Amino acid sequence: MSNLRGYLGLIALSAALAACGGKKEEAAAPAAEAPAAATSAAADAAAPAAAKIAADDTTTLDGTKFADMKGDAKHGEAVFTQCKTCHVTDAGVNRIGPSLHGIIGRKSGEVAGFSYSTANKESGITWTPEKLYQYLEKPARVVPGTKMAFAGLPKGQDRADVIAYLTEATK
Repeated sequence: MSNLRGYLGLIALSAALAACGGKKEEAAAPAAEAPAAATSAAADAAAPAAAKIAADDTTTLDGTKFADMKGDAKHGEAVFTQCKTCHVTDAGVNRIGPSLHGIIGRKSGEVAGFSYSTANKESGITWTPEKLYQYLEKPARVVPGTKMAFAGLPKGQDRADVIAYLTEATK
């Protein structure tokens, strides 16, 4: 019975880490592809540093704009479930990531009691809905060197919905 509990705990931990780390297909890559993946990851890590995005720039990779979206807080809550391993919307409650309570209008790197990366603290970002929309697409692109190990939300509507949820949940 204890072996079963250990196995189930390992599965739960793996699922939680996969939720923060991006696409499931990446975790299942064959061992023969690992060197190429490592080279690609190193190239991705170096690329954002070369093209730092200004704190007030809100352009997205997919060309969509937050202003063109109508957020659905109910769907955003469902999308946000993948974020709950690291973040909560309760004030003063930090996990692996900082509390997202009051995120709209807050400066990056300013939640009390959370140890931010230097990149995040020095980004100069104020979290507007437009900046969050850009950030949630690909966090490492917007804040190169962030500790947030999340690949991003490629669908613009999902990003708008999460922002609608955060706006409602953190009033």
